[in-house]
Parts: sequence; structure tokens; C-alpha cells
Amino acid sequence: MEIGGELMKRVLVATALLGAMTVAAPAIELPAEIAKRGSIKVGLVPNYPPMEFRDPATNALSGFDIDLGEAIGRKLGVKIDWQETSFAEFMPSISTGRVDAILSGFTDYASRHETASFVDYLKSGPNFFVQQSRAAEFNDMAALCGKKVGASRRTKFPGEIATWSEKNCGSTPIVFVGTDGSADARTQLKQGRIDAAVQGNETLPYIMDLEPGAYAPVGTPISQQFTGIALPVKEKALAQAMLEAVDALIADGSYRTLLAKWKLTDNALEKATINAGQ
Repeated sequence: MEIGGELMKRVLVATALLGAMTVAAPAIELPAEIAKRGSIKVGLVPNYPPMEFRDPATNALSGFDIDLGEAIGRKLGVKIDWQETSFAEFMPSISTGRVDAILSGFTDYASRHETASFVDYLKSGPNFFVQQSRAAEFNDMAALCGKKVGASRRTKFPGEIATWSEKNCGSTPIVFVGTDGSADARTQLKQGRIDAAVQGNETLPYIMDLEPGAYAPVGTPISQQFTGIALPVKEKALAQAMLEAVDALIADGSYRTLLAKWKLTDNALEKATINAGQ
């Protein structure tokens, strides 16, 4: 009788332990206002493929950030309410509360941290590229010294190109040519007005797919940046919820699946971070 009772106790303890192990993880906690509303207002500018753009065939929002945002919404149990804005309105829109977050290929710079906290979910960096027809002239990055290199003057690329040139080119520095965006840089490259161009390595593979045989990358990114979800500095709880949601997507493999879909595997982070940008 004693033996049977002891066995029963062990069975009950084991069952309790198993039950504790299989209980679902607690839901990620959201700020009360957002939980009550059931949605997160997210600002974007859909003109930066493959991060976000409008599908030419359907006009539907598409891209890695769209897929990631929807996946985050599912993890948090809320709807993502996409709201188009302009780049110039990114910071004002979160500081005034017009939107709860910006998820739009937005670079995390330390200079932006007074207004916004960034949940970083991607790494990237500026990469040189040339016309495929001239690739043999640029076997390494040193071949760029003394050449005309174009990049968008609206980015930090000009300064980063200058820093790389000063470090690597000595008395034959790169001749920088400012352009009106990345598309203009590619146009000037095709026209032979510049020898090479610089674009973020998160967008270059997508552009190369759109124009097969047109371009060839040269070397590796010349610096590292982080792309993040921008949120109001005061919204600590929402930033933590976003961080946990991204980490959950990394843990269950969804993040890697989305990266592969949009040819961004090389831009993966092992873990989400907050304000890692310099």
C-alpha cells in the first residue's frame, strides 16, 4: 500500500511539472491605450524597395518592413494601421503622437535619440558598385581611388565615402559626386558620368534583380548602420513590447524566413537591440 501511494505521488508531481513546462509563455504586455485600441499606428513612406513599396501590379503595400510589421502585430495581438507620411515628417509625427511608431527603413542614428528610441532589427551599410560591363576594372576597392563616385547627398554616405577615401586612397582620393537620390546615382552611372556609385547593401541585391546584368558590387560595406523601429522616447513600454516581439520572431524562425524572401539574409541581427546606432 505504501509503495502504491509513493508511486502515485511521483506520478502527480511529474504531471504537474509537465503541465508547468507546457503552459504558453505570457503574452507580451502592451501600453493600456494601445491594447484598448487594438492597433498600432505605424508611419511609412513606401518608396524604398525592398523595404517598403507599392506593388506595381496591385498598388498594395509590399516589402520586408510590411511583412515584419504584420508579423509583429500578430505577436502582439493587434492590428498594424499603416499610415503614409513623408520622410520629413517622421520625427514630428512620433513626437506629436500622430503615429505610434515609424517602420520604414529608418536608420538609427545617435543624433535622433533625443526624440526617438529605436528598436533595431537590421544591419546594413553603404556599398560601392559599378556597371557590370566595367567590373574587370574594379577587382578590389583600391581601384576606386581617383575615380568619380556618386551617392545621394540626402544620406550620410558622402561623409562615409570621404572617411574611407582618406583612410585608403592617400594622394589619389575619390572624387565625390552628389546625386539627387540613389536612382539618380544609377542613372549617372549608366550614362558614364561617374565611375561607381554607393547604395545601402540592403537595397542593392533587389536593384540588381530588377536589372539583371547591369551592376556589380565592389568589396564590402564601408561602415555598419542599424535600421530600427522608431518610437517616442517616453514610450518605454511600447519599445520593450516591440523588442520582445522582434526577438520572438527571431527565435521562432519567422525573421529568417522573411529575410530570405527579400534577399536580406546578410543583414540579419542575432538579437534585437535598442539605440545601437552611432
